[in-house]
Amino acid sequence: MDQPQKSTLSADSEALARRCVAICEERKAGDLLLFDVRESSILADYYLICTGTSAPHISALCNHLRQDLAREGVMVRRREGDPESHWVIMDYGVVLVHIMDPERRRFYRIEDLWENGRLVHQSDGARPVAARQA
Repeated sequence: MDQPQKSTLSADSEALARRCVAICEERKAGDLLLFDVRESSILADYYLICTGTSAPHISALCNHLRQDLAREGVMVRRREGDPESHWVIMDYGVVLVHIMDPERRRFYRIEDLWENGRLVHQSDGARPVAARQA
């Protein structure tokens, strides 16, 4: 019986991070910010933060990330939260994806934690990190 091919995404953290961005953008996630935190974090190489507009939208984003990456041989290691909590974290080992509703995003401002990381992707219309501090 053939074993599933190991994806090159699982070997290349930047490729996996950019694939996560693409999936979230395809599914209309808002305000995407991707940080390269290899210099400042031992937990992951990249953090992706994005906004879902509602619990069903957050659920759809999570499901599409899980399904699309699984088809490419990359499995989520752990998932915390649920769409009804308005904040879900999907752990892909080298990439942590935070999907939040706008209210939680404004309140917790988790992107401020990684302002020393290198911003490698910002979706159209996303406010720069410095503007969030105003």
